[in-house]
Amino acid sequence: MAKSNKVIISCAVTGSIHTPSMSPHLPVTAEEIADSAIGAAEAGAAIVHLHARDPETGKPDQSLERFAPILGVIKQRTPAVVNITTGGAMTMTVEERALPAIKFAPEVASLNMGTMNFGLYPMLNRYKDLKHDWEREYLEGSRAGFFKNTFADIEYILTECANNGTRFEVECYDIGHLYTLSHMADRGIVKPPFFVQSVFGILGGIGTHPEDVAHMKRTADRLFGDDYRWSVLGAGSNQMRIAAMSAAMGGNVRVGLEDSLWAGPGKLAETNAEQVRMVRQIIEGLGREIATPDEAREILELKGGDKVEF
Repeated sequence: MAKSNKVIISCAVTGSIHTPSMSPHLPVTAEEIADSAIGAAEAGAAIVHLHARDPETGKPDQSLERFAPILGVIKQRTPAVVNITTGGAMTMTVEERALPAIKFAPEVASLNMGTMNFGLYPMLNRYKDLKHDWEREYLEGSRAGFFKNTFADIEYILTECANNGTRFEVECYDIGHLYTLSHMADRGIVKPPFFVQSVFGILGGIGTHPEDVAHMKRTADRLFGDDYRWSVLGAGSNQMRIAAMSAAMGGNVRVGLEDSLWAGPGKLAETNAEQVRMVRQIIEGLGREIATPDEAREILELKGGDKVEF
């Protein structure tokens, strides 16, 4: 693999899992999200992974109007690779979720590889006083609801983005998701190199035991050989431990307030950049180096920041 000692740090800036009541540091407005993404890039993130929110309530919002000002500022102020979510939120249709990636044609878009239980409701046990009416219903809804990513949904996103030259951060929450990617690759719907983001610690997906991490890596190695680049994210308090395992195993990492609100036991992360600096210290302590945005573009064979539509 080219640049084999380089580690791509992705930073997921705000996401749709955590709600504003959980941390005063969660970016909500377009200005906050853009500034936080730029700070993460300056700290060493080669890729910034973006969701948008309603600036008044903090509710996930996948409209073009919410994304446009975030994208414009980031493009002006940093050379980081922009990754636009197609995951959006569990409450959205696949058409709503995919629209920003289709319209803005980023270098990278996220792609979830399977319908699954996605349990956020246990967080209600920790956060009793919620600022906004939507938060309780949203979290509780994950008890009876599910995150819909059917084969038809996956095909829709892949085919609608096919002419954009967008590559995908393929989010795999369990072993079966790797086999779904293999199926889509066999059909020629998605082309290598695959950027496989293994997700550990979401209730409904694979766990965070070292054997879970090793099993994901072994399975991806067997299915894709040299045709993929591996990255991981660990949810919540597992974030840095899972990242350290990946970095030690030759993989890449994702951090950010989408995945964890924490910077240590009982300590809220004040910025995304704080988590990037923490994982960078782990990476460099292992004798590896962080990839620049242009090195990440080379490793992932991206189209370049001049070929996006924002």
